[in-house]
Amino acid sequence: MKKNSTSQSAFFNLRVLVASLLCLTGVFVALGATSINSNPSKAQTATQTQHGPAAPAAANQPGGPAVAPLVGPVILNRDLRDLPYIAPNPEVEEKRLTRYPHPEIPLPAGPNPSEFERFKSLLKQIIPPTPMMPGPILTFDGMNSAQSGCLCLPPDTDGDVGPNHYVQSVNSSIKIFDKNGNPLNGPNGTTYNSFFLTLAGTPCSGFNNGDGFVFYDHVANRWVVSDFAFPGSLPGAGPFYQCIGVSQTGDPVSGGWFLYAIQHDPANPTWIGDYPKLALWPNAYYLTVNLFDGVTLGFQGVRAFALDRASMLAGGPANTIAFNITPAGLGDSYSLVPAGFRTGNSPPAGRDEFLLSVDSPATGGVTLTQVHGWKFHVDFAVPGNSTLGVGANHTPNANITVNGFVDAFTTTTLLVPQNGTTAKLDTLGDKIMTPAVYQNRSGAESLWASQTVLLNYPNGPTAVRWYQFNVSGGNFPATPVQQQSWNNGNDGLWRWMPSIAVDQNGNMAIGYSTSSAIQEPSIRYAGRLASDPSNNLGQGEGIMTVGGGHQTHSSGRWGDYSMTTIDPADNLTFWHTNEYYPVTSSANWFTRIGKFQFPISTPTPTPTATATPTATPTATVTPTPTATPGQTPAAPTALKATNETASSFTANWTSVSGATGYRLDVSTNSSFTSYVPGYQNLNVGNTTSYNVTGLSANTFYYYRLRAYNGGGTSPNSNVVRVKTKPR
Repeated sequence: MKKNSTSQSAFFNLRVLVASLLCLTGVFVALGATSINSNPSKAQTATQTQHGPAAPAAANQPGGPAVAPLVGPVILNRDLRDLPYIAPNPEVEEKRLTRYPHPEIPLPAGPNPSEFERFKSLLKQIIPPTPMMPGPILTFDGMNSAQSGCLCLPPDTDGDVGPNHYVQSVNSSIKIFDKNGNPLNGPNGTTYNSFFLTLAGTPCSGFNNGDGFVFYDHVANRWVVSDFAFPGSLPGAGPFYQCIGVSQTGDPVSGGWFLYAIQHDPANPTWIGDYPKLALWPNAYYLTVNLFDGVTLGFQGVRAFALDRASMLAGGPANTIAFNITPAGLGDSYSLVPAGFRTGNSPPAGRDEFLLSVDSPATGGVTLTQVHGWKFHVDFAVPGNSTLGVGANHTPNANITVNGFVDAFTTTTLLVPQNGTTAKLDTLGDKIMTPAVYQNRSGAESLWASQTVLLNYPNGPTAVRWYQFNVSGGNFPATPVQQQSWNNGNDGLWRWMPSIAVDQNGNMAIGYSTSSAIQEPSIRYAGRLASDPSNNLGQGEGIMTVGGGHQTHSSGRWGDYSMTTIDPADNLTFWHTNEYYPVTSSANWFTRIGKFQFPISTPTPTPTATATPTATPTATVTPTPTATPGQTPAAPTALKATNETASSFTANWTSVSGATGYRLDVSTNSSFTSYVPGYQNLNVGNTTSYNVTGLSANTFYYYRLRAYNGGGTSPNSNVVRVKTKPR
């Protein structure tokens, strides 16, 4: 939750003054540059008749669905590059709101059972097992702290991919890229304050405060972006709103947007909806928030919304149907995550939305054995028929029994160690992480989900726990189809902040953060083929970005989430975005975006949507070719390094006919008797250059390559020496 870095009284007075000016500005901008849909077109009028804002009073009874119209739409027909720049609100998210209050003071790491076990763990990190997971095809930097302009911590890194674009969200802004990593809406992106300015009369006009979220609606070829907004600071009385934009076309830059807003809980205007998460379902966009009293910051429950997708896609007036689940219905859980889908068939007509959560008890060290499942049935025509969960308290429809796990906190959530500092990072290990993935493959329906768990309580490390649940027929199972706490063979790394995705063939991958006392926080991913043995990420681990530094800010905030999604252009390519530090600093975070694909022969699917090109030309993604197995490729030729800095350089080499990828070694000696951590036999994918980071200044390094395909791996290339620049 946002906590202001300036004194509360002085900042509040400034915010009131700015609010008045921005609201007036918003009115004039709305009149001059947009149209407010007070006279909808015939098509929109038809939508209003079917989904209009009027709702039966019976729907707003205690325990029943609450029905409320969204504010809007305000129709934004301007290119995002032409919007006036409205600076984000300065904020530092120092305290995270949780189901039960947890102290945020890190404890010293407990001793390992034996020094020999610690020694073996260190060896595994320095000399990791050879992975089969493919290296990234492409990586590029997303937004960073300086570009965001909000002094936010953490970045709340999120993003999704469409046919021609990657749209990333951080706490203050969205930034749109073509699929080669070129920014399309300016070097600093578009602030939420600029984007939602014309939602005059709501806090969305000038008081956006982060927790941004973005996803691509592949069924309609549209984009959805959202964040929350409120005047003043926290603790504070609000009012608290969710701001939502639905693109008019598949072009997020110049295709126009429909803008909406909804108060988090109109019946309790001082309650804020924290940690908002959204998902696509055929009949609605689903939104969940954790409810806290803005004045006391006391936990009040969870609110789940169904947003009228059909009307929002048409730019018409739209209702939400929402339920509050009180603590009595939640038990020890919160942060319900709605399920969304991308690959496979759509959910069958009439299939209820699924939501998942896990418990987060008041004290650490409790072994938990359940994942909770809710079904959300929505009826926009007769809202009173809508239901969530069971009974007046909306308790879960199912409690799925899973292998025991321990919530990732002890007396604090600041547990993850970093190299070269005593400052530890927040695990955020008290919830199912976004997204929860639904897949329907020829009638076999499943949910996939991930979270962070703590091994060897209280010593750690943390691991990524993942699940597959069979929900064929629309019902939750008693137990998972498969599950695992992934620690890569107990190599000693701390893994957390996961995000899961599944391609059209049922192959799964998870992106996440890693760190340890001897390795800087980095971005990695692991996965499995559908044909791999159950309950294991059988393809091992790949490295997307090696961190070059760590975070020293005392809050320890990291994440609060990452995102892995599937490219709708082929339904095979995984995209992941997450946080890292190229150099050590207090809070000057960076983000990275990358893509990878399992190197197997798969049929080319028919794209699910027709792309609308942006005014700025974009490139077409070419899938990584699969070579004919049987003939080992020749060795590549290593070329002179380029782009040398004090902490990095770019390794270059020639391509080899028939190769499907390359493996890179980097050492501080030409005989390669030791390796730079993370750069021994590193799978860098099918490319001819790779940015090597996290190096020491004014130091000689040596690198070599090998090519591989299904027939085997080539001999080593020649060795190239390169020297990093002095600081």
